[in-house]
Amino acid sequence: MEEEEKAGPPNKDLYALLHISPEASDEEIRKAYRQWAQVYHPDKYQSPHMKDIATENFQRICEAYEILTDENKRQIYDIYGMEGLTSGLELGPKLNKADEIKEELERLRKRKEQEKISAHFRPSGTILANMSLPHFLEGDGIMRGMAMTSEVQSQISKSNTVGVGGNLAVTGNVGGGAASAMFRHQFSSVSSVEFMASTGLRSLIGMQASRHLTLHSTASMGISMSLKDGSLNLSNSWTRQLSETANGNIQLILGPESSVAVGWQKKEEKRSVAGEVKFSTSSFGASAHYTHRFSSKSHGRIAGRVGSTMLELELGGGRKLSKFSTVRMLYSIGIQGIFWKFELHRGGQKLIIPILISRHLNPIFAAGAFIFPTSAYFLLKKFLVKPYYQRREKQKALENMQKTSAQVLEARAGAEKAQQLLQNVANRKRNRQSEISGLVITKAIYGNQKDLKKKDELKEPNDELSLSIVDVTLPLNFLVNDSGQLKLHEGVKKSGIMGFCDPCPGEPKQLYVEYTFGGQTYEVVVDDYEELLIPKPFQ
Repeated sequence: MEEEEKAGPPNKDLYALLHISPEASDEEIRKAYRQWAQVYHPDKYQSPHMKDIATENFQRICEAYEILTDENKRQIYDIYGMEGLTSGLELGPKLNKADEIKEELERLRKRKEQEKISAHFRPSGTILANMSLPHFLEGDGIMRGMAMTSEVQSQISKSNTVGVGGNLAVTGNVGGGAASAMFRHQFSSVSSVEFMASTGLRSLIGMQASRHLTLHSTASMGISMSLKDGSLNLSNSWTRQLSETANGNIQLILGPESSVAVGWQKKEEKRSVAGEVKFSTSSFGASAHYTHRFSSKSHGRIAGRVGSTMLELELGGGRKLSKFSTVRMLYSIGIQGIFWKFELHRGGQKLIIPILISRHLNPIFAAGAFIFPTSAYFLLKKFLVKPYYQRREKQKALENMQKTSAQVLEARAGAEKAQQLLQNVANRKRNRQSEISGLVITKAIYGNQKDLKKKDELKEPNDELSLSIVDVTLPLNFLVNDSGQLKLHEGVKKSGIMGFCDPCPGEPKQLYVEYTFGGQTYEVVVDDYEELLIPKPFQ
C-alpha cells in the first residue's frame, strides 16, 4: 500500500468523504456538510440498526467538517494527512497558536526538504563486455575486451550539484582509464553553468553554460582545453521544441575535429523515432532509429547507421522485467560483422554484452543468425518467462489479499452500510433523470486495474474476480447533482468517497462507469486520482 501512496498524490480522504475539491472554500465545505448531515443524521431513523449505521457515518462527516473548517488543522492535514494531526503536530500546549503551528510546519518542511536533497544521490554506470565467437573457435578465448564507466551525482543544495566519475577500458593487452569531476550551479529556473575536469586518457578542463531562451527553446555554449596539447574545443548547441511530441537540435563544435550535427526526435505513447546527420572534418555519418511499444512492458526496435566509417543495421526488442529492470536482445549486421547484443538495464546501471558471431557477411549465415535467437526468444518468452511472471504476480496478489483480507472485509461492510442510507435518495434521483432522459448511471465498478478489464466475465457476486472490485453504481447515482451532472474531483482518491471502499490495498485502481444520457449509452474509465465529469460538454 505504501508504494501506491507514493505513486499518487497525498491522501485526501476527507475531501472525498464530503465530495468536495481540495481547493474548496469554507462556504463550499459548510454546504457539503449540511447536505451529508441531512442524509446521515441519526435522528432521521427509527430502526436501531439504521440509527447505528447513520451514527457511525455521521461521526465521520462531523470529523471531516471539524478538521477542514479549522484553518490550522486543514493546513496540517493537507501537508501531512491524519498522521500529522495525531502526532507531534496535534493541537495542545506546545502548539496552541497559529504562529506556533506555522513555525513548526516550516521547520518540518525544511527537514523534509533536507531529507529530499540527501536522497538526490544518483549513481549510474555501464559495463561493456565484448565477446567474439570466431576468436573462441580459433582458440584465442572468447573475451576480446571490456569497458566500465561509473558516475555518481549528488544534489548538495537546491542550486548545486556535484558529480564524480571514471572509466576503464581494456582491449587485448592494452588498457587505460580516466577520472572526472563535475560541478553544476543553477542560477535560476532558466539558466545554469557547469564546470568539469578529467584526467587520464583525456585530460582536460572545461565549462558549459545553458539557458532557456524561450518556453520552447534552449541554448548552451561550452569551451574545453586539453591539458596534453593545449588545444581548444568550442561547442554550441540549440534545442527547439517543434510540437508537443517532437523537438529538433543543432550542435556545432570547433576544434581539432570540427563538426556540425542536426538531429530530430519524436516521442509518442506508442512509438518514438529519432534521426541525426553529422559532418566533421574527417568523416560524415547519419543514424536513425524507430521504437514501437507493443504494451507497457514490451517494445521492438529498428536502427540504422551509415557513414564514411560505418554501415550497420540493428533489429531487436526488449521487455520490462520489473519497475526498474529492462532486458533487450538486439541483432546487428554491418561492415564489422554479425553481432548479437544482450542488454540489461536496471535503474541507472547497464550491462551490455555484444557477441561477434561472424566477421563475414554471408547472407545465409546472417539470416540464420537472426532467425535462431529470435525464435528462441519467443519460445522462451511464451513457455518460460511469461508463465513465470504470471505465477509470480498471481502469488504476490494472493499474499497481499491474505494480508489485507480483514481490512478489506471491514471496509466493504462499512461501504455497504453507507450505501443503505443512500439508497432511497439515489433511486429517486435515478428515476427523475430517467424521466427526462438525463444522466443515469447504469453500471459502475471500482477496483483492481487489471481485473477491471475482465468486467464482462463477472458472474457471481462472490466469485474470485469480484473480490478485487466493488459495485459503486448506487453512490454515483446519489452524487448526480440537480443539474444532471456528476463530477469526481481530480487529486482525490476515490476509495474515500462515501459508499466506496478500497477492495485491493496496494494495487493500482480504476473506476469504470457505464451511463445513459439523451437516450444514448456511454462508457468511461478513469484512474484513481483522475477527474471524472459526465456527461461530457459535447454529449
